[in-house]
Amino acid sequence: MMGAPPSRFRHVLSRHMLSLAGCAALAGGLGGCVDLAPKYRQQHYMLPDNWKGDGVVQYGNPQDGVSRGDWWQVFHDSTLDELEERASRLNPDLQADAEAFTQARDIVAEAQSNLYPQISGAASASQNQASSHRLWRGAGSQGPIYMSSEQYSASARWEPDFWSGIRNRRRVQQRLAQAAAADFAVARLSIQSELANDYMQLRGMDAQHAVYLDSIRYYQTAVQITKMRQAGAIAAGIDVSRAQTQLSSTQAADTDLQARRAVMEHAIAILANVAPSDFHITPRSQISFPKVPAPVGIPATLLERRPDIASAERHMAAANRAIGVSRAAFYPHVTFSATAGFMDNGFTLDKFANGMYNYAAQAVLPLFQGGLRRAELQRNWSQYRQAEDQYRATVLAAFKDVEDGLSLTHGLDTEATQQAEAVQAAMRTQNMTMQLYTGGLTNYLDVVVAQVAALQARIAEVQVETRYMQAQVELIRALGGGWTTAELPNNRQIRPFSPLQYTHLRTPKAVKGVNVDNGPESYDLSGKGFQDGDLTGTPKQR
Repeated sequence: MMGAPPSRFRHVLSRHMLSLAGCAALAGGLGGCVDLAPKYRQQHYMLPDNWKGDGVVQYGNPQDGVSRGDWWQVFHDSTLDELEERASRLNPDLQADAEAFTQARDIVAEAQSNLYPQISGAASASQNQASSHRLWRGAGSQGPIYMSSEQYSASARWEPDFWSGIRNRRRVQQRLAQAAAADFAVARLSIQSELANDYMQLRGMDAQHAVYLDSIRYYQTAVQITKMRQAGAIAAGIDVSRAQTQLSSTQAADTDLQARRAVMEHAIAILANVAPSDFHITPRSQISFPKVPAPVGIPATLLERRPDIASAERHMAAANRAIGVSRAAFYPHVTFSATAGFMDNGFTLDKFANGMYNYAAQAVLPLFQGGLRRAELQRNWSQYRQAEDQYRATVLAAFKDVEDGLSLTHGLDTEATQQAEAVQAAMRTQNMTMQLYTGGLTNYLDVVVAQVAALQARIAEVQVETRYMQAQVELIRALGGGWTTAELPNNRQIRPFSPLQYTHLRTPKAVKGVNVDNGPESYDLSGKGFQDGDLTGTPKQR
């Protein structure tokens, strides 16, 4: 049993403990009462009432039209659906961005930890022996030359947040974590739109390949006709050479196209987390994507739908809170600390007389630092204004993206109609000149000119259709792909774990679709998980 302490010792201890408790209560009552950050107001700009760009425009609310998170499904292509779903889960660049968000959440937890008392424990043991002939030890001295020491103690340190400096540091990191979540959404939308763009380009190449094959069959027939006419002494050998030149150059162009298609296929494979050597998409003979009237809404809704705008706004909010941190540095910095434990030269630590303790309160006020605090405050104000400028630049860039998309979709839609008329005229000319040549009414040079014009017109038609589909993808991306600011995590969701949680720390729970645990499928680069026939090389019924 621990011996009872003397009454005077108890009195002194009680008085000091009450004093410390009183200081703590006072600090607790005052801590966080003063927030020195300026009141944050999100910038409100005078925006146009309508979009200038013409095109397939349908006004609506942000949640209308394109599906949130799976906007690519509006193109009704099962292969594209499967590729996008896989890229959204397994793309390595996107997973790295998810980890950046996780790290931002942990920085918030680090900043928040300073609001709590910092408690630690310590234990030590030592054995010490001095020389019997050490300096200043007189002859016949009976002082000890051997001693042991054992002790254990606990200490606590707490900084009351009088001026909300700690809280504002936490709020800075919370807003930066929200910005990281928006950056993840930007990266995800970028990868999804890049994949859709590449896929549209690949299907356009397939359609061009079909045009080349059709033209090659036509040119092969033309070569046979010129050879027959040469054999009958009706045409000169130059006609055969011209026909053969047209055939061979078209075959070479088709070979080059197939090489570029293979490169595009490799790019799609990488986006879908598949090794290119194990990846193939079965060609199709024509483009079969529908036209999608994207609901663009009024210009003001764009501020709620673009993740890059949300990221810029959160950086501006973080810069606003950083001003409060700099202002708090002008005021006294107060800390409380206490240590208690036992120490003895043996293992009789259960005696109250072997107890030890100390407690302290400290306040530090900066008096003169050569302008250090003022420089920090001015720098933070400058950073806030810089964040405002960057936010405005992001908003302007977003408006440009939408206007570009509207103008391109409108222009390419009109161009596609005009190009279709050009193809019809070129095909009529090609057929008529071949008939005239076969009847001996014109030379083969006219046939070659008509063939070149027809081929160029047909290839241009496919290219315009491809660019139109890509412009639709870019317009959807410019509108945010169905994303809204409601998908940003709130402060409670950002916290990766509770202060007393010590398990399940390797990977945090997914927040607002940001998941860092994708299992072993992330390491399977063979693409065996694909079920679509187009991706396995097996033709699929459509």
